[in-house]
Amino acid sequence: MKKFIDTDHPMLRPLWVRILLVAICAGWAVFEFTGGSSTWGFAFLALGAYAAFAFFFAPAPKPADTPAEKPEDEPADRL
Repeated sequence: MKKFIDTDHPMLRPLWVRILLVAICAGWAVFEFTGGSSTWGFAFLALGAYAAFAFFFAPAPKPADTPAEKPEDEPADRL
């Protein structure tokens, strides 16, 4: 299943990028609230809260378990 925000993307690895994205969402929410548009304000506030949770509080996904390679069965009477 795809995530809404792919936290494993190389662009989102630096901490300053993650902080900037959350700050932009929060700032735009404040801008919308001061302009009188509470619907867009709540939308950007929710997006900023989700981004903050995904970037800073959600546990990192565990690497997928890969089955160990099994050696092929060799004939017992190999010369």
